[in-house]
Amino acid sequence: MPNKINVLFLPHALQAQEMFKPWGEDVFAAIGDRHHLRMYDFAQPSAPQFEGVDVVIDHGGSHRSTDLADAAVGKIKLWQILGTGVDHFPLDYWSAKGIAVANTPGPFSAVSLAECAMMFILMLTRRYTEARANLAKSILYGPLGTELVGLRLGIIGFGASGQALALRAAAFGMKIAAIDIRAINEVERQQYQIEFAGKPAELNEVIATSDIISLHLHLTKETHHIMDRQRLALMKPTAFLINVARGALVDEEALVEALVAGRIGGAGLDAYSQEPPDMRSPLFHLPNVIATPHSAGVTDGTSRKRAGACAENVDRIAAGLAPLYLVSGTEPQIV
Repeated sequence: MPNKINVLFLPHALQAQEMFKPWGEDVFAAIGDRHHLRMYDFAQPSAPQFEGVDVVIDHGGSHRSTDLADAAVGKIKLWQILGTGVDHFPLDYWSAKGIAVANTPGPFSAVSLAECAMMFILMLTRRYTEARANLAKSILYGPLGTELVGLRLGIIGFGASGQALALRAAAFGMKIAAIDIRAINEVERQQYQIEFAGKPAELNEVIATSDIISLHLHLTKETHHIMDRQRLALMKPTAFLINVARGALVDEEALVEALVAGRIGGAGLDAYSQEPPDMRSPLFHLPNVIATPHSAGVTDGTSRKRAGACAENVDRIAAGLAPLYLVSGTEPQIV
């Protein structure tokens, strides 16, 4: 049994109390009494709270103040982010201070993201917003929906959540096209029933020939606005865009233009360039847009799995082992 170590839990910077359930509760349950785990106190000075601490668990990487890195440098062995994306976290500063940073990567939220993407697909093809409006007016038997069988789904970024979506979409009889920076091997093609597998050079082709495009990418300088005005123009006028990843993957101004002009069929969005978004945007008042508040990964399953990953890394640090899921900010992404 490894020695007990000291762990400091940093609740979400903006919604500390509201977001403790279940995220913080699950972390405390996963670690249990194997280690000494306590909460960060926002009312107290930072530096003394890091004394004797071995691991910091930062909810979502939401603590962007470099003062925390200055307070922790030379004291902690791991800064563990309870979340996947680090695009909003000053990773370079932490790295320059020599602080190892780990996250809870895609596999721990893949099911939740895939289910949300599948929900968007079903709601858009069944024209849910229009259906609700018809019901309110006592208009029955419409609107006319579209069956998923035979529709082509282009999955951009074929990591854990993209793979989880492929499994679900294939069960509905959809044809799967996948794009990833790495080669998708034959075993994966068979497992996920992929009709077409390509690399970034084939991205435009997949966009132009798909009935639905779903984004499953990290946000980097290379993927910022990967769906820009030119790529949106490649989409079929009946096609839908799904984004359960990061808002800035999409040029939202260009997306609004395309939706208002009827150049694409609709969109399902869970993430936005500015968060919280400006609800006055036409994006949130169109019948062919389904929007949720960055909640695709907010499920009981994701919370438990991410907490388990954090607890595993705490145990590894206590045992003198290297932590898993280290991030450097240099991981290759689709260009």
